[in-house]
Amino acid sequence: MGDTSASAVLKQGAAQEIRRAIFSGELRPGTKIDQDAIAERLGMSKLPVREALIALSGEGIVETIPRRGAFVADLSPEDIRDHYWMLGVISGLAAERAAANLTEAELDELREVASRMESSADLFEIDRLNFDFHRIINKGTRSRRLIAELKLLSGAIPEGFFDAHPESVASSLRDHQEIVDALASRSPGMARTLIEGHFLRGGHRAVALLRERGFWG
Repeated sequence: MGDTSASAVLKQGAAQEIRRAIFSGELRPGTKIDQDAIAERLGMSKLPVREALIALSGEGIVETIPRRGAFVADLSPEDIRDHYWMLGVISGLAAERAAANLTEAELDELREVASRMESSADLFEIDRLNFDFHRIINKGTRSRRLIAELKLLSGAIPEGFFDAHPESVASSLRDHQEIVDALASRSPGMARTLIEGHFLRGGHRAVALLRERGFWG
């Protein structure tokens, strides 16, 4: 059991590094992924890297070609927007459920996280708090199936990417306050609409950021 858990951690770490390299613009569409270099950089064998590439192929961001290797998929701006759109739709459903299910203690926790995000100037801390913010809402669905699907979709977005610059942070903070107000007032339709818009705007910002980084040349 311990070996299996360790293997999963290595695979997750490799997948996160490959995602980071892709979404930072370091690896562009059509680029061959050097498995040896990644394994060496992370200090691991090639096995978890290969397993990570298989998982990323399932996410649609890596394409594996027999006898040739793994390549960054030919992602288009629409692919990126669609991913955020799907995440937004399911997150919106989660918020709709959470509006009815969140306890007062959970709402207080949500307010505390939103407040800490507003007072922080550390982008890495803000990114971690952003994860906590959405985790509290998703947990409020009381649905294992929704939580599992949201974990899969959000896992494809590398850490630090969503709130990578001050403009994104400012927009997210405004959205979060409105979302907290809708959840606290037990307004499921409004909570869903706000969350969907939140991720839709995130998709547009993601495309703009990738263009800025030269992702599409």
